[in-house]
Amino acid sequence: MGLNDISVLIPSTADEAIEAFGDGKNVVVVAGGTVVMPDIAAGRLRPKQALYLGRAGLDGITRKKGKVTIGAATPVSALADADPPLAQAAAHVGDLEVRAQATVGGNLCSASSDDAPRGDLQAAFLALGASVRSAGKGGEKTQSLEKFLADGAGRLVLDVSYDDEPRQAGYAAVWRPHTHHYTILAVAAAKRDGELRLAATGVAPRAVLLDPDDPLKGLELRDDALASAWYRAQLIPRLVERALSDIQGV
Repeated sequence: MGLNDISVLIPSTADEAIEAFGDGKNVVVVAGGTVVMPDIAAGRLRPKQALYLGRAGLDGITRKKGKVTIGAATPVSALADADPPLAQAAAHVGDLEVRAQATVGGNLCSASSDDAPRGDLQAAFLALGASVRSAGKGGEKTQSLEKFLADGAGRLVLDVSYDDEPRQAGYAAVWRPHTHHYTILAVAAAKRDGELRLAATGVAPRAVLLDPDDPLKGLELRDDALASAWYRAQLIPRLVERALSDIQGV
């Protein structure tokens, strides 16, 4: 199956996108296409239909009633002035070209490959205590990002939101220089009302929350093309320390 054999659906509203997606079977979602299109071109992904979200009105950032809401089709580049640690995480996604194309929803749905970690924004959103609104089998629902990352495969992300409250935040990352810049490991931290949330990208297929008292607890690190599990185990405590150093009083 080649690109010419795929039926492309182009909804003009969010409702049309939800209807076209249905239960998600045999449909691949395309927004920025930075991950999906290379996989289709290489034959690693063979969908019967592609759902293009570029015209569905699912982009934009709003602050309303104590919440920040970011549409799934919002480009990563639009997060340059976002709240920390989200802005810092966005700055580490690929390069200028990738950030201009890649979308927030695509980043949240990405899982690490054998070549490199993906989903740089996930740790920052976890630290912020974000929730994801999605559609698919069983209808529309809103759930914590932790739950979405665990069981949200096959759902259409509509937006992601978090409380618009003052918080202290920190971010630390190690990356491999490359044309498109790969993050080996990153730690995001956020503290509000005495509650500290730590999360990491690059320690599992998707980002995970870390135990502030023992950041390595429960992690099953693995090797990939960028770094070994041993190397990541050495890095995690150091990155946690760096991220926390940005938070006064920790």
